[in-house]
Amino acid sequence: MDHGWIVTFAAPDNPAAQISVMRQDASASVQPDASIEVDDVDAAHAAARRLGYEIVHPLTDEPWGVRRFFVREPNGKVLNVLSHP
Repeated sequence: MDHGWIVTFAAPDNPAAQISVMRQDASASVQPDASIEVDDVDAAHAAARRLGYEIVHPLTDEPWGVRRFFVREPNGKVLNVLSHP
């Protein structure tokens, strides 16, 4: 997958094994340090809010087919937490 601002590479024999490289983020004002795909992004978002973590990009349905939010982890890194609906 190549959107110009992010390119994702998948293992030919295991397409679930993927790594993405970003130049910038298409819709967020903050560049995430890493991305993590979860089964239930709404539950992850609720847990992050309940624990008082800083949400730096709101829960959003993106036009490229993911639902995601950014959270700042305790060491200051920004994580892009996402799932495919």
